[in-house]
Amino acid sequence: MTMQLAPGDAAPVIDQLSITGIPVRVPDPTGAVVHLQFRRFAGCPVCNFHLLTMSRRLPEISAAGVRCVVVFHSSREQMLPYQGRLPFDCLADPGKALYRRYGVATSWRALLHPRVLWSGTRWVLSTGRLYRRAENGILGLPADLLIDPRGHVLAAKYGRHADDHWSVDEMLALARPDLPLPAMQAQA
Repeated sequence: MTMQLAPGDAAPVIDQLSITGIPVRVPDPTGAVVHLQFRRFAGCPVCNFHLLTMSRRLPEISAAGVRCVVVFHSSREQMLPYQGRLPFDCLADPGKALYRRYGVATSWRALLHPRVLWSGTRWVLSTGRLYRRAENGILGLPADLLIDPRGHVLAAKYGRHADDHWSVDEMLALARPDLPLPAMQAQA
C-alpha cells in the first residue's frame, strides 16, 4: 500500500493542464491554500453530488483563500461531460499516477455504506443523469488534502467509503481556523 500523507508532510508537486486546458500547479503559486480532492470515476454520482454542493458554495470557499483542485481517475474525454462546467480545476489521471503519489487507495468497502446509496440517489434525482461507464472501476476511495502555499499538508482525510469526505464546513474550518463558523453552525 502507498504511504498516506499527514499534516506537515511535503505534498508532491502537481504541474499539469486541467481538462479545460488551464495550467494547474500545486502548491498554488498565487498563495492560495489548495483543497486537493481525489474522487472516483467521472460519472460517479456520489462524487458529482458532492462537487455540485461545493460549487454552490464557491464564493465562500474563494473568500477564505482556498482554491479547489479535483482529480478523477478518468480520462479527459470521460470527464468533460460531467466536470467540464465545474467552476474549479479538474484533472484527469486515468493512469492513477497522482493517486499513487498521494497514497489514495481503492477498496471493496467503497460501496458498502448507506450514505453512498443516498448521496448517489440525490445526484441522479437532481440531475436526471446516470453514468454509463465507470472508467478504472467503481472501488476508488476519496481523499481530501489541504496544501499550504509552501507545499506542506495542513490536513488530510482518506475516505473509508465513497461518500467519506469533508463537507464544505469541515474543509473551511481546517483551512481557516481563524474564521468564525456561520451562525447556525456555531449554535449546533
